[in-house]
Amino acid sequence: MATIVELASYPVKSCAAAPAGSLAIGPAGPAHDRAFLVTDADGDFRTQRAVPRLAVIRPTVAEDGTTLTLRAPGVEPCVVPIDLAGPRTPVSLFGDPYTGIDQGDDVAGWLGTVLEGTYRLMRVPPEHDRVTKGETDGTASYADSSPLMLLSRASLRGLQDRLGHELPMTRFRPNIVVDGWDEPHAEDRLRRFRVGDAELAFAKLCLRCAVVTVDQETGRKRGPEPLRMLATYRRVPGGLAFGVKISVVRGGKISVGDALEVDAWADPTAARD
Repeated sequence: MATIVELASYPVKSCAAAPAGSLAIGPAGPAHDRAFLVTDADGDFRTQRAVPRLAVIRPTVAEDGTTLTLRAPGVEPCVVPIDLAGPRTPVSLFGDPYTGIDQGDDVAGWLGTVLEGTYRLMRVPPEHDRVTKGETDGTASYADSSPLMLLSRASLRGLQDRLGHELPMTRFRPNIVVDGWDEPHAEDRLRRFRVGDAELAFAKLCLRCAVVTVDQETGRKRGPEPLRMLATYRRVPGGLAFGVKISVVRGGKISVGDALEVDAWADPTAARD
């Protein structure tokens, strides 16, 4: 039986994690997860793929949801009163059109200082309506494709054994880390499970990009690994798989220490289809 050993949300897409002992899971995943998006001046989204220094920005949303605080090395924190009522501005995410609420010039100037460029911070509107496709469909704010990503420590250990050195779990930016399975990639076969008060379901394998080559502490790219190693044994149609994307069937509170009660597994021969 696997249990949750780490939890995190990511209030600003592609910025640092906000670790947590428990998370309130809604249809779009953890509260405030990827609710904010950094864009260029034209509204096109920016991530660590092009701006690796986003990793050093550490966001925190106040418990009452009214303010976002951004911290980064060498600068004063920026406290952002969250605007949910401002004009809707077009934003682009992987070429798909959505809208965002611009959070103002002060935070834009702060981002410009930290990231050395021209950027805006957008908040997902309350009326945001997005379907994320998968074996089980879901919804999400500005996440890449699904509301949650789950990875096991066994999978990371298997990769580390092949690399011959340790690699921090933070490289893979999971919401849920589980331990208790001996077999790497057992999560590939998850199809429906309960944990805490929530019921969750497999959406798709998580395909990896250049973000996993970014040192999450320094915001600098560190070369071809682990992508080069993943290419030797985790190639699937469409890319390199490591971890799974998860949709929400029923929301609820999940906590570190909660056990996964698995109701349905995929056939092992179908796990990498």
